[in-house]
Amino acid sequence: MKPNDPKDDLHRYLKAVREAVVWKLDGLSEYDVRRPLTPTGTNLLGLVKHLASVELGYFGPTFGRPHEESLPWEGEDAEPNADMWATADESRESILGLYQRAVAHADATIEALPLDAMGHVPWWGDTGDVTLQRIMLHVTAETNRHAGHADIVRELIDGKTGMRASNSNMDGGDDSWYQEYWNKLEESAKEAQARQG
Repeated sequence: MKPNDPKDDLHRYLKAVREAVVWKLDGLSEYDVRRPLTPTGTNLLGLVKHLASVELGYFGPTFGRPHEESLPWEGEDAEPNADMWATADESRESILGLYQRAVAHADATIEALPLDAMGHVPWWGDTGDVTLQRIMLHVTAETNRHAGHADIVRELIDGKTGMRASNSNMDGGDDSWYQEYWNKLEESAKEAQARQG
């Protein structure tokens, strides 16, 4: 890694958030990695499946570097949101393997092209002319957004938080400290609501 190299910096941040997303599945049952925990169905394995599609699309055909993956959930006859959940027939290993292959394909594109390499995102229409730099920023931002979703879903499942097992990246203390903190926030919210009348 070269100091202050913009491409290396972008790639390092993308790699870090990819690892955080995958870590969120560690130690969970098949049910827990698949179960929806928001009214819109957000689930951990679905987030990984979606991000595999994102990486393949933005770092593949966008730059004339097609991939060999079959993504039936992108077909015209696929049901809505088919990329956001895993069927019972799709194993965790197959989804994680797809994500690993998508990341390898994306990394090969990143390594092969300069930041100012031009590509085109067909689904963006007339605004689809892009540079590798813009796509690296876009995919890093999208992956970070979904990593935030994964943070919340994982915390709802078993209380685990943070960017990786070795770094919770959380201030505060133990469970009792967080219970007191939660109670304080709840009381503050109720008081604010009461003041509104």
